[in-house]
Amino acid sequence: MTQAARTTVTLLALGALLVVAAVWGWHATMKPLPAKVDSPICVDTPVSAGDKVYPQQVTVSVYNASQREGLAGRTMQLLKDAGFTKGQAGNAATAKVSTVQIWSTTPENPDVQLVASYFGDIDVERRDGPGLGVTVVVGDKFKELSEGQRSVVAQADAAICSPPVT
Repeated sequence: MTQAARTTVTLLALGALLVVAAVWGWHATMKPLPAKVDSPICVDTPVSAGDKVYPQQVTVSVYNASQREGLAGRTMQLLKDAGFTKGQAGNAATAKVSTVQIWSTTPENPDVQLVASYFGDIDVERRDGPGLGVTVVVGDKFKELSEGQRSVVAQADAAICSPPVT
């Protein structure tokens, strides 16, 4: 084979390889990007009787039932500073709460008891809350958190809403 024939064959092979790579690249760039997977705010975590539950294991959602703008956000920040994990926040304008209430279908759970310890003597109402985890509803007369417990011992087996382990 002559030098000119070898050069022609090499250039044709490289040209074909370039076309294949260009077609593959075009198809790869035109595919949709993978969707972002949102991790859950909290997951149900079993707690056995006798286990200690700490603030960093508890997700808290705060809702404002007062006329004071931003009260839910400020209360959420206080709870985060105390070690709790942020859940959801928003307004509960139709709720009639003067100081603070915790809404939970399981008021005897250790996560509810731990959050309640940061608000002093408050009502724990047995009802579904709009948020994830322990739902706290603050009213016009709420001023500040009290000195809460560092942990609570579970009296019975329970499930709490904890942040996912990453």
